[in-house]
Amino acid sequence: MPLLLDLTPLRDNAPYRRLYVGFTLSNVGSQMAVVAIGLQVYEITRSTAAVGIVGMCALVPLVFMGLYGGTLVDHFDRRKVGLIAQAVAFVSSILCALQAWVGNTHVWVLYTLVALWNGAFAVSSPARSSIYPRILERELLPAANALSVFAMNASMTVGPLLAGVLVDWGGFKAAYTADALITTAALWGLATLPSLPPEPEEGAAPTRPGLRSVLDGFAFLTTRPNVRMTFVADICAMLLAQPRVLFPAAGAVIFGGGAKTVGALSAAAAVGGIVAMFFSGQLGHVRRQGLAILVSIVGWGFAIAGFGGAMLAAGGVMSRGAALWLGLVAMAVAGASDSVSAVFRTTILQSATPDHLRGRLQGVFIVVVAGGPRLGEMTGGFLSNGIGEARTAVVGGFACVLAILVLARLQPGFLRYDSRHPTP
Repeated sequence: MPLLLDLTPLRDNAPYRRLYVGFTLSNVGSQMAVVAIGLQVYEITRSTAAVGIVGMCALVPLVFMGLYGGTLVDHFDRRKVGLIAQAVAFVSSILCALQAWVGNTHVWVLYTLVALWNGAFAVSSPARSSIYPRILERELLPAANALSVFAMNASMTVGPLLAGVLVDWGGFKAAYTADALITTAALWGLATLPSLPPEPEEGAAPTRPGLRSVLDGFAFLTTRPNVRMTFVADICAMLLAQPRVLFPAAGAVIFGGGAKTVGALSAAAAVGGIVAMFFSGQLGHVRRQGLAILVSIVGWGFAIAGFGGAMLAAGGVMSRGAALWLGLVAMAVAGASDSVSAVFRTTILQSATPDHLRGRLQGVFIVVVAGGPRLGEMTGGFLSNGIGEARTAVVGGFACVLAILVLARLQPGFLRYDSRHPTP
């Protein structure tokens, strides 16, 4: 059986291949823009708090449009919804480049463009995730999702590096222009797809997108424990053991090295995800996908606790340099665990959710993925003020493991989830 990343979806399915290539390139551009916007906001304001507001400008439209956009995906042709949303993202990329070329010095312009882009992303992402089960056989979904996670981790590594090079070389206008140019690849991938209207619910009266449709998606979750557990397990990991908020203190005080250490810790998680997906050939043969998710999140929890242990050891039990290497390894393991979990969470969501609800559930998924880490950062920030950054990571990591074990006890059916017979 293959050990390396399974390329079968790319090799055998031309529509998927075009969609994958288009969004992979677009994601690299998006990561470039994220870095450039943060740098430009800081250059204009000289305020870290102003940079922090960028996150809130992203979160609000992600939550609102993630929920409402999912209803659009479930009621209209998914290709058209995805195209329109991606076109809006393309316009926002062009406007980012334009404001840089004219020398904008108003930070509200950047905040507005961040909100516009994230609102578009919150619609295009559920559309894309809902398209995959329609153009791929169910057996290929784990491989396709592993490819997607691999591409996302790669873009999170390559995009920021390219942004730094381009900003140094040609200023912000160079980074934003490059983003706008490669965003066209995602439009190409969607435009080449056939029409993909949602499959109607058998025996049900037609509904209209809106609040009632959103509530129908949540009502489905209340009665479907396996799908619900994919969300609850991820929330546990992100809320209890989110390490990103601890990185600045780790670089400035604990390990030393400042911004370089912060960047290395972030990159280590992405590299761990890339390595895990490179050797993900066996994931498509895993039947107990619920069990795989819980094991992966336990791995995440222990890795974050290990990162905390490295911070505790820095300058005491071991040198700062040796402790930093231990922390980097822990973050790589955390990134690998999170990537494996993401593959199976997405696969269960795609396989066990009826087609007429996939858009709405993918919209909720976007909200959880976007909101969970930010809530976790807030929780970790407050806790670290009381017990310190190192103990926050240790306590959070073990709390995550304990919470997952409790969930496994409360939902034993999730442990028995069989990919050959996906039941929500």
